Amino acid sequence: MYKNYKNLVLITGLLALIVVALGAYTRLSDAGLGCPDWPGCYGFLTVPKHEADIALATQSYPDMMFETAKAWKEMIHRYFAGALGLLILGLFVLAFLKRQYPTTPVKLPLALLLLVVFQAALGMWTVTMNLQPLIVMGHLLGGFSILSLITLLYLRLTAKPIMGGDSGAKRYFVLSLIALSVLIIQISLGGWLAANYAAPHCSGLPLCDHAQPFSLSSVFQLPLEHSNYEYGVLSQQARMSIHLLHRIWALVTCIVLALIMWKIYSKAYSQKIKNCVVSVLLVLLCQISLGVILVHWHIPLGVALAHNLMAAILLLSMVRLCYYLKSRT
Repeated sequence: MYKNYKNLVLITGLLALIVVALGAYTRLSDAGLGCPDWPGCYGFLTVPKHEADIALATQSYPDMMFETAKAWKEMIHRYFAGALGLLILGLFVLAFLKRQYPTTPVKLPLALLLLVVFQAALGMWTVTMNLQPLIVMGHLLGGFSILSLITLLYLRLTAKPIMGGDSGAKRYFVLSLIALSVLIIQISLGGWLAANYAAPHCSGLPLCDHAQPFSLSSVFQLPLEHSNYEYGVLSQQARMSIHLLHRIWALVTCIVLALIMWKIYSKAYSQKIKNCVVSVLLVLLCQISLGVILVHWHIPLGVALAHNLMAAILLLSMVRLCYYLKSRT
């Protein structure tokens, strides 16, 4: 059972990564409101395909333009998310049934189950509140959080102690948490940028071409009382400021992570810790490159999707490093 449970956790983690990718693709292709209701689509369990069903859907939602391609993108994302929820429920049930064994973690599967229920609620609110930016950002961060918890669970089940420990690196666990916190802020800013459709509002490198004055207060402006938030409702200045702050904090993130990773690498004794550090730096380099390419090529969909996924992989790389520094040294 133990080996099968580990395999199930791994499969769940891979599915969670696919769900995050599908969510990013749905958002980036402007299909977030492909189905204006939840959990179905225009009142059906699947995308309407017969002429009579499409006519009924159009009649039921006269303010929405029915687009089959966008509806399918949204529903495929929901189907995969539903499958992920069922797998996480299975992880908790199996852990609960075997809770008498000391090596069986129960708290992490329970946290995952509670988080995925909340994530489902955020998914519903994303649609029913017509892409309200705060809800959209929360939904994105929820997906990243689920990925992180599954990674922690898998490490808990599979990670082996470092022979002899690593007292040289252990004292830098707090620094690794600082690096992780800085990265989470950057991912949150990226989510806020995406939720407000601010990506196209800052062209040029390193600063925005023809930029309006930067306004920090407008960055955290919460748009309310709009009937629909698709394509964004904030001003040009606000969205430019959101994008520019994301770039500025990206520079801060690069510097902080690079310095802390160098410090940990130089003091670590074990090859495992050093490999974790190298992984973080390599993924960080890829993420920087994708960010530059994204702006230079005017936000192609494929590169934007890769940028989202690389952010998730960078987060998981940092989670793994923190885990080994805390629990296995």
